[in-house]
Amino acid sequence: MKTYTAKTIRNVALVGHAGSGKTSLAEAACYLTGQLDRLGRIADGNTVSDFDPEEIRRQVSVSTSLVPIEWKSTKMNWLDTPGLFDFVGGVREGIRAAGSAVVVVSGKSGVTVGAEKAFAAAQKKGIATIFFINKLDRESADFYKVFEELKAKFGPMVCPLVVPYVVDHKVQCYVNLLEYRAYTYADGKATQVPIPDMGHRLEGLRTAMYEAVAETSEELMEKYFSGEEFTPDELIDGIAHGVRKGEIAPVFCGSAQELQAIDQLLTGLLWLAPWAESVAGETGVDPKGDPVVLEVREDAPTVATVFKTVVDPFVGKMVYFKVIRGKVTPDMALLNPRTGVTERLGKLYTVRGKKQEETPCVVAGDIGAVAKLASTGTGDTLCDPECPVTLPGVPFDIPCLSMAVKTVKKGEEEKVSTGLSRLKDEDPTITVEQNTETRQLILSGMGEQHLDVIVSRLKSKFGAEVVLEEPQIAYRETIRRKVKVQGKHKKQSGGHGQYGDVWIEFEPWDCEELVFEEKVFGGAVPKNYFPAVEKGLQDCSREGVLAGYPLVGVKATLLDGSYHPVDSSEMAFKTAASLAYKAGIEQAGAYLLEPISNLKVYVPSDNTGDIMGDINKRRGRVLGMHPAEDELTCIEAEVPQGEMGDYATMLRSTTQGRGWFTLAFERYEEAPQPVAAKVIEARKAE
Repeated sequence: MKTYTAKTIRNVALVGHAGSGKTSLAEAACYLTGQLDRLGRIADGNTVSDFDPEEIRRQVSVSTSLVPIEWKSTKMNWLDTPGLFDFVGGVREGIRAAGSAVVVVSGKSGVTVGAEKAFAAAQKKGIATIFFINKLDRESADFYKVFEELKAKFGPMVCPLVVPYVVDHKVQCYVNLLEYRAYTYADGKATQVPIPDMGHRLEGLRTAMYEAVAETSEELMEKYFSGEEFTPDELIDGIAHGVRKGEIAPVFCGSAQELQAIDQLLTGLLWLAPWAESVAGETGVDPKGDPVVLEVREDAPTVATVFKTVVDPFVGKMVYFKVIRGKVTPDMALLNPRTGVTERLGKLYTVRGKKQEETPCVVAGDIGAVAKLASTGTGDTLCDPECPVTLPGVPFDIPCLSMAVKTVKKGEEEKVSTGLSRLKDEDPTITVEQNTETRQLILSGMGEQHLDVIVSRLKSKFGAEVVLEEPQIAYRETIRRKVKVQGKHKKQSGGHGQYGDVWIEFEPWDCEELVFEEKVFGGAVPKNYFPAVEKGLQDCSREGVLAGYPLVGVKATLLDGSYHPVDSSEMAFKTAASLAYKAGIEQAGAYLLEPISNLKVYVPSDNTGDIMGDINKRRGRVLGMHPAEDELTCIEAEVPQGEMGDYATMLRSTTQGRGWFTLAFERYEEAPQPVAAKVIEARKAE
């Protein structure tokens, strides 16, 4: 592929609900532009962008793929993003690198939650948004119903540009309102036909387009109201101006699978989507924290942002980057401001799906890849060491589902840990941490399918097989009242015996761990045995007397005791302290504490009643609610952590994927007796 300039590059993210046909659209575009000799099919597992074994097996995208195509002396970098909510990280990566977004909508399913969220993500990033209504070859497809849904949901900015002429639920031809021409398609080839008689509908659609154009400037507004016709150039320039300002969202349509009207989308992107030079410039910060505005110039100091990482156990790590300013060449030394490390680049690649092609340089506005950068990952900036600047990273969502990882084969713990660490480099929406209390390795992600893919990749890429199970809850134990007990250890075994005798007072105390104090008078217990007593108590406090959970909120005071000049030892006093602990904690009314978390759940207003009812079922306390961004309502509550295992699944089901939440540990509270009894019984069974 030849080198293009920022004026002839378009970076386009394909976004939308799962099953809307984004991958098929990318495949069709590749085939029609001559990048492929044969049209691949998702069902056959041979598409350009869904090349990962997991994607082929599941027949769904699980990560973002780069698909560059060439169309009429223009390079378009298409970023095919996943549609399943579990893989929202891929959408964030694609949006970060794109200058415009094509929201793909199924002509059968209509405006789904995935389309809404994709549109919102593009608007939040401030990039141009274009709709493509796909699958119009299907018998149950209804373009005009879906178009009205778009208008109702997103308002007057929705502007029709390509519409179908339908007879008996079958598309006869596609009418381009910009050109005012109609086309039929056979094997992807367009044939111009006369404009069909669509009655008032066609005029209404053209009027909607004219009104959208008129809104883009006062001059065009005056011309519209004076009754003058817009010229084709005025139509294209007006809509392009509106698209690039985010005031117009044009609507195209067709069938990716049958190669219908794909060329009209490609030409529409050529005319309307902003070129890289106009949108690639960004604002970063210098080492002092001052803003730096970056212009898209090839002759300026280099700045690039890393938006995606791919990890291969044999090839190593490959990072995908977009050049914001300057250009990137092999053997160039670029600084990573986050790590302070200057990375020496090796060979550069342009990537199409799984295929890589060496390139001599990647210019401003373009996208490339480079392998084996030791200290650079997703979200990092690479820049000229003489002009350090840091760009915003990729705004990933916080993982919401956590599971414990259990190795299938003993002795593979190190292999599992290494593999998960490598996969975390590739997918920043997962977290991996070792819970020191429960001694479990906790894997967190965006949902059940997300974690299932991680487990599958762990096995296929790193040969480590694991199963996931519900993580244990880190309960605590404490006491209700003050008690004074004796712990006496006396053993004769011929020769030196063992003797240790202590009186210890246990009482509730405001502390995270057991607090030890001594108030011994008259040398009843020699000072040199105090550390042994404390050590015995601290060791015991790691396991409470009810269910073996750590003991907290207790003060232990050594008051009295006795010793033997020959038989006493540190071990004897340590044992005596443990005897006092077991007797004293039981007498002091030990009880179980459960962790309470602060929940903030963001849901549509229609779902607030169901969500608050569910919180109450989980023994939660609703603290309040208030309006949040994206037309959602935030409900804040306190809930027991032990009741939240399936919350992510429930919330997604109840809100159809619109809701999301954060959960943060708040404090410990006494567990209700039925809950405590159940936990203690389960712990004993283990």
